[in-house]
Amino acid sequence: MELGLRNHVAVVTGGASGIGRAIAAGFAAEGAQVAVWDLAGAAPAAAELGREFATPTRGVAVDVTQAGAVAQALAETQRNLGPVEHVVHAAAIGSGKFGFPFLNLAPADWPRVLEVNIMGMVQVAHAVAPGMIERRVGTMVFIASVAGQIGSQTDPPYSASKAANINYAQCLAKDLAPHGVRVNTVCPGMVQTPLNRDVWRAWHDQQPADQRQTYEAWAQAKIDNVIPLRKWQQPQDVADMVVFLSSARAAQVTGQTINVDGGFVMHW
Repeated sequence: MELGLRNHVAVVTGGASGIGRAIAAGFAAEGAQVAVWDLAGAAPAAAELGREFATPTRGVAVDVTQAGAVAQALAETQRNLGPVEHVVHAAAIGSGKFGFPFLNLAPADWPRVLEVNIMGMVQVAHAVAPGMIERRVGTMVFIASVAGQIGSQTDPPYSASKAANINYAQCLAKDLAPHGVRVNTVCPGMVQTPLNRDVWRAWHDQQPADQRQTYEAWAQAKIDNVIPLRKWQQPQDVADMVVFLSSARAAQVTGQTINVDGGFVMHW
């Protein structure tokens, strides 16, 4: 399917690794010019994408929680690639602790997660929206999580932040629709990423020695118990949905929360 993204300029935050890296590659494969924004590893990731897909790329080191850094990253991107037409915000962190029960965490474990996962989204939206409004074109896709829909006890700060992502994206979608700008949220389910492995490690370290499981055994048990399709979701699965939502093929889709989760969460 031709998605019509060739030569469009796309920004992917958290694009140096994991799901963000797959999304950046998905845009590059469609011939888009891709800016990888990340706290670390942005330049080599962008260079690799440029070589693999023969498309202009730019790697920008940026802390998405800092308004000045985001504004500078946007200016550098537009100076080198052109006006930004698509933004995908995938940058996120967890608390690094296993949060069941919630008293395993202290209130002090919350602020950094909320700062990155919520305020990072706010900083990026405030930076890119004015240009999209002026040009009357653009898309934003925010990577949330099924944890933001089901009150996952694994990491309460992370779950709460992902619920906020979903809600704020709907606010943005309503505000920006009159300007021709679409905003959607994609929620991955069980994906093998460094963040997912960190959740296992936090769980593992709390267990008695005789109850510990390898990451593979722990994860497979979760897959078997909660994923109807009984398979891992891959970063590429999420990337395919994000790139489609960013294209004109999804021109009538905005304000939606779409799960790529193997059937984990079903609403009726």
